[in-house]
Amino acid sequence: MIVFDLSCDNGHRFEGWFRSSAAFAEQDERGQLMCPHCGTSTVGKAPMAPAVPAKGNHSRPTGQAVEAARGEPSSQQGGAIPPALQDAMQKLAKLQAETIKHSTYVGDRFAEESRAMHYGEKDAALIHGKADAKEARALLDEGIALAPLLVPYTPPDEAN
Repeated sequence: MIVFDLSCDNGHRFEGWFRSSAAFAEQDERGQLMCPHCGTSTVGKAPMAPAVPAKGNHSRPTGQAVEAARGEPSSQQGGAIPPALQDAMQKLAKLQAETIKHSTYVGDRFAEESRAMHYGEKDAALIHGKADAKEARALLDEGIALAPLLVPYTPPDEAN
């Protein structure tokens, strides 16, 4: 996995996690990236500070300097995820996995299949697949219910 700092044309900054740089480029090209704050699909990489490890030969503070630096311990040291959020994320992942287990993967035909079911050309069924932001908005405008998969998912045709 790779993490990028992203920003939208409205100035919102957020992180995006991707399987690889190529996966980011593919999703960007398909218009599948969306700002979680305002929903715009005009999103790009933002400048990132490089992760530079500390040199091993710097002098280490001792005595009073160490005591002063310690201060009060933070309840969120190291960017730890709060237990309640971890629990919610695990429940969401489990729910998504159960839903996917009982649905059919239709890949890039998601919009087409959704419309066929919505307009009675096909029997209704649970499906999941791929749609870019423009296709998803068009489906919603037509009154077709859909929801994004919130937990990273590898389609069966891309799995090892």
